[in-house]
Amino acid sequence: MHPPVEAIKIQKGMNADDLVKAMRGAGVMGAGRMGKAAEILEKVFTNSDCRTFFGFAGALVPGGMKGIIIDMLESGVIDVMVTTGANLTHDLAEAFGHRHYQGSHHADDEALNKIGLVRMFDTYMPNKVYEDLEDFFEKHYDSFKDLETIKEFLWKIGELMPSTEKSILKTCYEKKIPLFCPGIADSGIGLMIWGRLAQGKKCQVKAFEDLKEMMDLAWTAKQAGVIYLGGGLPKNFIQQAMQLAPNAASYGVQITMDRPEPGGSSGAELCEGISWGKMEPQAKFVDVICDVTIALPVLWAAVKNRI
Repeated sequence: MHPPVEAIKIQKGMNADDLVKAMRGAGVMGAGRMGKAAEILEKVFTNSDCRTFFGFAGALVPGGMKGIIIDMLESGVIDVMVTTGANLTHDLAEAFGHRHYQGSHHADDEALNKIGLVRMFDTYMPNKVYEDLEDFFEKHYDSFKDLETIKEFLWKIGELMPSTEKSILKTCYEKKIPLFCPGIADSGIGLMIWGRLAQGKKCQVKAFEDLKEMMDLAWTAKQAGVIYLGGGLPKNFIQQAMQLAPNAASYGVQITMDRPEPGGSSGAELCEGISWGKMEPQAKFVDVICDVTIALPVLWAAVKNRI
């Protein structure tokens, strides 16, 4: 007998957890998936034997998600993080005191360019960010030149960053949370390092060295939970580690707007990972088809209340 769909009832004074539990009671469609995702995240975050691998792509820092990610890091629910160079560039920019601004996707982009603003849909950022990035890497370059892994490189940035503004980079360094960014060259940070290399300076960072540590983290996990926001390269970097580990992921939550039909990783349903040995056949997992900037705040608010 299938359980009935319970109509969601909104009560005065409901908190996020109450709402997500009501969604779970509905049990179907997007609401049902949100409710199930919260239950899975609660299991992952309260299981001391479960190592949590967290991958996020897309414009999440410009989209206002930085504070939530830092809160998750500080709460100790994330053991391993993988992200894009773009998000780390935006994180670094905000640590220098720059802000992202509310704009419009109907803006005149030529006019924005003339006044020194760049656009990510309806978010603006001052182009001056890159001048401060250049100054930072010029000043501290000798601190990076002998590092061998991207993780060490990112931790060093976190160590050198100003302490006046919270940041993902600094939090990962202080909490000693492994932070990987296999596509670091594809970012503003990458451009800054390239600029120093073009001046004849040296850099020993090796793109493949992080794989050893990532594989060790996957290999030694008693259980693994994977969380993917937006997919992309961060998702695949974690997925390939799960593929070769003796234990595939036991839990999974993916939030994405991408579609599975084109065959790309970002839209691939988590069940597809079973065929690769990345996800256990009996794993608890769910795909939430939603904008991350909507789903993540609601889910974290609900789960934080539970744990």
